[in-house]
Amino acid sequence: MRRVTTIAALRQDLAAERRHGHTVALVPTLGALHDGHLANVRIAAGLADVVVVSIFVNPTQFDRPDDLAAYPRTLAADEAALRALGEHTPAYVFVPEEREMYPRPPRTTVHVSGITEVLEGASRAGHFDGVATVVTKLFNIVQPDVAVFGRKDFQQNVVIRRFVEDLDQPVRLVFTPTVREDDGLARSSRNQRLDADGRATAAAIPRALRAAVSAARRARAEGRAPDPVRVREAALATLTGGPDLDVDYVEVVDPDTLAPPDAPRGEEAGGTSTEPTSAPGPSRRLLVAVAAFVGDVRLIDNVEIGDPDDEERLLAATEPTATPHD
Repeated sequence: MRRVTTIAALRQDLAAERRHGHTVALVPTLGALHDGHLANVRIAAGLADVVVVSIFVNPTQFDRPDDLAAYPRTLAADEAALRALGEHTPAYVFVPEEREMYPRPPRTTVHVSGITEVLEGASRAGHFDGVATVVTKLFNIVQPDVAVFGRKDFQQNVVIRRFVEDLDQPVRLVFTPTVREDDGLARSSRNQRLDADGRATAAAIPRALRAAVSAARRARAEGRAPDPVRVREAALATLTGGPDLDVDYVEVVDPDTLAPPDAPRGEEAGGTSTEPTSAPGPSRRLLVAVAAFVGDVRLIDNVEIGDPDDEERLLAATEPTATPHD
């Protein structure tokens, strides 16, 4: 595994790889790698000849200076974890400094309208402009054949998919299942900032998603379409049971448009017309998205109702008999 810190050097190395006919996969990360990231690297290794893992705490996607300052930076441990992947160890880890990625204050940004103004976008001003811009820069630098992202950041993935389509970027996108802790909490670099009490409090988030899935399954068992209002109420009732949890939002939306599920067919979040995605009925698809603070640590999670695999993974990880996190 070779550490590369400059754009020019990475481009030179990857040009040599392509001359040998090698395909390239990119796994973008902010570092503080956990099992979810490592699972993405393993998947990427099966999709291309050469894997590049980028580690860059991108300042333009942070809406709070304190969150940026507190974000874990663990490069030595990250590289050790990547080397421990053995045959799946990436060929390159790209670790640019901020001045390498932004040699001057950026005057050009990538903005995706509508779908960036709800959920995370409503709570974190400018966040998705920062994400879309840095991912576009990484795609331009690496020119990957395939890029792998985790499903936990569901709205981010919708945004990335949209600008890749709109800008005709020649990259295949792969979105992988959320990897969860023993207590059901979605793996996240921010989990490292939680103490034992915080971990116990945060476990209410996946339990709330479980309650939402259970409500939807009860409706389907009775031959009814899951009611978005009841699904949301089931999740919210579980979250509000803990006094140390500050809920930012609990929303139920169409997973493709991020619009309210009962919006006129073809309407996208932000009012842009698009193709209809999920007809109301017992098999309708709903995204249940949650964001909450545990102390000063902000966590997000989601489940896609109507996706049997996603439902089952969430239920299996939140079984009441599951071993609590040590």
